[in-house]
Amino acid sequence: MTDATAEDVEEPAKKSKFGLIVGVLLALVGGGGGYFVTSSGMLAGDAKSEPKKMASKGVSFVEVEPMTVPIGAPAEQRYLRFRAQLEVKSDYKSDVEALLPRVVDVLNTYLRSITMADVEDPSSLLTLRSQMRRRVDLVVGGDKVNDLLVMEFVVN
Repeated sequence: MTDATAEDVEEPAKKSKFGLIVGVLLALVGGGGGYFVTSSGMLAGDAKSEPKKMASKGVSFVEVEPMTVPIGAPAEQRYLRFRAQLEVKSDYKSDVEALLPRVVDVLNTYLRSITMADVEDPSSLLTLRSQMRRRVDLVVGGDKVNDLLVMEFVVN
């Protein structure tokens, strides 16, 4: 065996940083272009006019009667306190108010069918809310209610 000297060992070739520099420049140009396109409103659904739609005066809120319903087995004696409001188009406010007893009935029936397992999951409120919204839409008509706002959802 022979000992390798410093002259015999080849040094690895230096890697070119050209690819890294080009990648960073393209990312910066792409990010800047994307920001410009979205902030200038060139895409469909003008980003600058979107907040104005939310603040329109064509929206009213209809309060749903607060309810307290038992949850789970009778031996547990746990109760859900629920309160909500319906965001409706102003033109349909009186129509929705006239159907409010049916809305309360369908929500009451649905909430009595849920279990503690349905409520314990942190993301369950999103699922429950979408289920309640679907039932409200069936009662009042899909184009009258914009959203169901949960104001109180407490289990004790």
